[in-house]
Amino acid sequence: MSEQSFPGPIEIPLAVAKVWEKRYEDNTTVEDNKNKVKSYLIPRESLEKVLQLDADAVRAYIGINDQREKTLLFVGAKFDEVTGKYIDVYGPPSSSQQNKAAAEDDVIVYDGARPTPPY
Repeated sequence: MSEQSFPGPIEIPLAVAKVWEKRYEDNTTVEDNKNKVKSYLIPRESLEKVLQLDADAVRAYIGINDQREKTLLFVGAKFDEVTGKYIDVYGPPSSSQQNKAAAEDDVIVYDGARPTPPY
């Protein structure tokens, strides 16, 4: 992806996010300094959308997207007083999915982060 098209799509279906997270978990390669991610360029829109959720915090999962780049996937996190743990809070289905029932595969996490290098 070029910087001209930054950030690209930021709404990622939860099912796709889970594939990206699994891809990252299964990646056993050791990064050399040439390929090591040092930071992420994060679009303001991704942060604004996750901050609009009814959440107390933001959780960032690490994934590998379809361009084989490491990325951050943002979800809200709300403290559950019963369990004493934070639970994930997802975005609503995108406008193209709003007429469907909100199944797990229809809820949204937010992406758009690009690794540095190369961005």
